[in-house]
Amino acid sequence: MKKRNLIVLSILISLVFFKVGFAQGTNGDDAGNEDGIISAQNWMALVDNKNYFESWETAARIFKSSVSAHKWEKIVTKVRDPLGKLISRDLFHDQFTTSLPGMPDGQYLILRYVSKFANKENGVESVTVMIDKDGTWRVAGYFIK
Repeated sequence: MKKRNLIVLSILISLVFFKVGFAQGTNGDDAGNEDGIISAQNWMALVDNKNYFESWETAARIFKSSVSAHKWEKIVTKVRDPLGKLISRDLFHDQFTTSLPGMPDGQYLILRYVSKFANKENGVESVTVMIDKDGTWRVAGYFIK
């Protein structure tokens, strides 16, 4: 059942990650990525604290158009709650790109974290943030494996 929930989560929320390996961009440690990283961290803190509706509210338009607030809360509850409390999260990859398959051209930052939860020691969280229409970095995709 958990595997099914992860698949559903990836289909509904992580359109950005469908072919992320084909994205063209630059890798890591770019000081210009700081605002996007901070945005992702603030958003993940909402999810960590089970503020699921607020996480949906603050996500990018493209995220909100792919899943309703109610459905997001239902899915993320099923996937995240069993993992337990976050123990640690360390950024190990950041990649800036202006093009992702199936997405409009824009400014995207793909982030990957090694995460440890109370009930899952070796998790990898992938978060894609983008500069939304209002000029603010916002989460456009989220995936845990």
